[in-house]
Amino acid sequence: MEVGAAAFERRLPRLRSRVRRAAFLALDMEFTGLHSTDPQSNQPSLFDSPAERYRKARHSVQRFAVAQLGLAIFSNENSNNTHFLSHYGFDYRKFLEDGIPYMNEVQEQILSQHLLAGSSEVSSALDRDVLKKAIDEVTSWIAAAEEESSMILQDLSGYQMFEVQLVLRKALQNVWTQPLGDKKVMVKKVSRQHRQLLENSPYDYCRKELVLLSARGFTNLFQTLVKAKKPLVGHNMLMDLMHLHDKFYKPLPESYEEFKRNIHNLFPVLIDTKTVTKSIWKKCPFPHVTNLLEVYEVLCSNLNPKGSTCPVITLASDCSRYAEKKSPHEAAYDAFLCGSVLLKSAHLLLCRSTDDAVEADPSFSQYLTVLAEYLNKVNVIRGGVSSINFSGEDTPCKHPPALVVHVRGWSGLNERQIYEEFKALCRFDVRRLSKNQFILLSNKFKHVRPVLQDYKHHPHLRVSVYGHWRHSPRVSCLLQVSGIVALWSLLAFVVGGAPCCSL
Repeated sequence: MEVGAAAFERRLPRLRSRVRRAAFLALDMEFTGLHSTDPQSNQPSLFDSPAERYRKARHSVQRFAVAQLGLAIFSNENSNNTHFLSHYGFDYRKFLEDGIPYMNEVQEQILSQHLLAGSSEVSSALDRDVLKKAIDEVTSWIAAAEEESSMILQDLSGYQMFEVQLVLRKALQNVWTQPLGDKKVMVKKVSRQHRQLLENSPYDYCRKELVLLSARGFTNLFQTLVKAKKPLVGHNMLMDLMHLHDKFYKPLPESYEEFKRNIHNLFPVLIDTKTVTKSIWKKCPFPHVTNLLEVYEVLCSNLNPKGSTCPVITLASDCSRYAEKKSPHEAAYDAFLCGSVLLKSAHLLLCRSTDDAVEADPSFSQYLTVLAEYLNKVNVIRGGVSSINFSGEDTPCKHPPALVVHVRGWSGLNERQIYEEFKALCRFDVRRLSKNQFILLSNKFKHVRPVLQDYKHHPHLRVSVYGHWRHSPRVSCLLQVSGIVALWSLLAFVVGGAPCCSL
């Protein structure tokens, strides 16, 4: 189901209850952008260390917003059977019209200080335009309006409903406001005495704690996810985790290690289905797949030898359209796929781990046991590590040997031109080593030998396997310095050791 700002607060208690009873949670996000293209150095690369990849991704996360958030809540409704029910999938792709607001702890603290000070500062240029329109409507109406009469302001979304009320109440002492839902606010002309009574009412929807509750929006549910400590499942979920941290917890720290510690404290059990399925595809003769939907379809097909004994995954009635229509890149649908892939993958691993027949109703804790080697290892797309380990040290990738391109008689070449030269053979990442040398790095062993063969007699480009002692600029510099020192030492010895002539 799709949940916007108007329905979110009403459904929040039920969502919280479902989260607390869940076996695990699957999450997916869509963003207004993924990777910044300016500067070029922020693009992901096989040369990236985990800290370098975090730095690049942090730059993008700070620039882009969350456009959709999908959450699938999987629970075993009956402990005696294997029917996992996905209760909810919701997104807020209409975030500009009916978006669920959110804020991190720093933003909440700033808002709280503004509310305590009675500030009516407006948060954005878009909100200022909305506010100006509302004030114009109210001031035009109130001059001729009778006491106790009212008007309705419409098309107010998210936190705008509260900003409009705070500003109107501060500017006009003879009005009262009340939210009506469905993006509407009622403005009523009242006497000063009536106004004082209303201000002291416990049912005032503009009280600080209620404003904060509404302004926090999805952050209220995020805090429930954190407290519940349920396993959190995603697919290629690094960017999801970074946005969760930045948008709902705290601004991303500069330190990569601090980010890892924070995420592990928030979500002690992470499962990235990309990490799991990469391993399964190496063990099983499944066809090549390129996306989450294709993975799901293979695991649901006859190609999966254990598919017939997998748990039955039943969609809730308000999510039944996902059983009838594929909706890839819709966050709620992808969250459902992600959780389903996890269950089917875990069941396949459980069956492969024993020669005995798997019991009819395996528990989720049994699945977690066979998933142990994948827990908290989040996939890294094209980087210096294959995954980030949020509960330990990162393990470097086993890349094919790096190649060195030595340029002769072809001046002015840059990294981009070298990339274009070799891209017909395979996709290499390129980094300048020295004025006339470049390093090529691939993630596929089969691409290295053809390049060495094809460029064996090239008139301008000589390609060889990178050797640290042979090609490292630091080693070359050290050898040069050592050579100079040795030469001066020899010269000093020769000069110092020559016989002296005397008259």
